[in-house]
Amino acid sequence: MKGIRTYHEIEGDDRSGLMSQVAAQRERVKARLASVRHVVAVMSGKGGVGKSFVTAGLATALARTGRRVGVLDGDLHAPTAARMLNAAAGRLEVREDGVEPSVAWGGVRVMSSDLLLAEGAPLRWRGPEGERFVWRGALEAGMLREFLADVLWGALDVLLVDLPPGTDRLEALVELAPGLAGAVVVTIPSEASFRAVRRAVEEARAGRIRVLGVVENMTRYRCDHCRSEGPLFRGDAGERLARATGSPLLSRVAFDPRIQAAEGGDTLGAAADALAPAAEALLAGLESP
Repeated sequence: MKGIRTYHEIEGDDRSGLMSQVAAQRERVKARLASVRHVVAVMSGKGGVGKSFVTAGLATALARTGRRVGVLDGDLHAPTAARMLNAAAGRLEVREDGVEPSVAWGGVRVMSSDLLLAEGAPLRWRGPEGERFVWRGALEAGMLREFLADVLWGALDVLLVDLPPGTDRLEALVELAPGLAGAVVVTIPSEASFRAVRRAVEEARAGRIRVLGVVENMTRYRCDHCRSEGPLFRGDAGERLARATGSPLLSRVAFDPRIQAAEGGDTLGAAADALAPAAEALLAGLESP
């Protein structure tokens, strides 16, 4: 839209110091991520596909192989990755040089808004009551920037960023981490999921973001009693998205009630078992040009 300028284009004195603050924070992001080999987004165009389950399973499976792994929960309003990794109860230590993230099984380093909020409390932004819709996007992007800049991630092989549905946060991540390795796309088999996720994927590809692979979650149902399997959703969205993007179908994961009923390490172990093939294929893709 004509007439709208970014803060880079504003002439004259910046009394607020906003430009220098953002520039300094970007430099901290760059310095923080210098010791991270691969930053990988986990994305979907649809909610309810089990994206955080996939993130937790991938992280634990990667940690099992001896990789140093971090998880940043970018779904600020509905954060679940930390809890799935059993990191929600961990205390955050604020040091002079940054914030120590919570540490989950296998040494997975985790940061999430869930670790900052009281139990059940919603995320609320400070700002003019009547202008929240104007500020919300900027504040959310700012919080993501702080998680990257102020958290002591240390040396990592893979930093998984669990994003909310859509591509708004993905665009912010690309700006903050221009060396983004790519994205893992999560879907369920249904036609509705295919349509929604494909739109998000096409927008990501338009931004030249590499699709590292597709995970089809809830591809079938595993009976809790007899352990036989049957279809859960009609469709083949995973295979179709893989063909459309020219990327591998990393894994097809069944919905298993035992995983949902398990607690603590049992849940993580089962999730890691389910996502182990995807983790192995992802590593192969990250190492290839």
